[in-house]
Amino acid sequence: MKPEKTIERLSSGRDVVIVALGDSLTYGWMVRKGYLDFLKEMLGERYPVSKITILNRGIPGDTAQGGLERLRNDVLDDDPHCVLVQFALNDAFSGYNPYVFQNNVRAIISGIQENTDADVVLVTSVYIRNSSENDLAEQFYSALENLSSELSLPIARVHEIWKLAIRNGVIFSSLVQYDGVHPTVEGYELMAKAVMEVFQ
Repeated sequence: MKPEKTIERLSSGRDVVIVALGDSLTYGWMVRKGYLDFLKEMLGERYPVSKITILNRGIPGDTAQGGLERLRNDVLDDDPHCVLVQFALNDAFSGYNPYVFQNNVRAIISGIQENTDADVVLVTSVYIRNSSENDLAEQFYSALENLSSELSLPIARVHEIWKLAIRNGVIFSSLVQYDGVHPTVEGYELMAKAVMEVFQ
């Protein structure tokens, strides 16, 4: 599945406004260049005629419930053509269960679809080397997969792209900062590549 309306606008050279709703991974925590910076460059290279505006609505520490609460001010009021929705890790590690998380993301999607004509793209978060923590995170990624299937929405599988890169020889420590979770610039570039796949 692809964000077809957005791709059509990009291909025809029309202006495109993308809002990225998420947590610190969307915000670009502690780096000079986050995934949205890379994504804008990649989209610009592929669709050079289109004027692309990406609005960063990432807040460190936020959850899907927080994203839902700020949906009007941070997304709907900008009347975007496409919305990237990226939550999971804060939900997983602050006591939410996958079912509640899934319902919060579903409510975000419904709010976008009921009030705009925007494409919605779901974005998973990163792979975590600690196996028990990653197992927990993947329950939340599965919730996003369920929504993708249920609602026929494109999904950027960031965690899978990271796992593939590591299997192909990329050193995990090169992708993360000291906390083992937040991406380095290299990690954010890989995140952007995962998101860019849905726009090709």
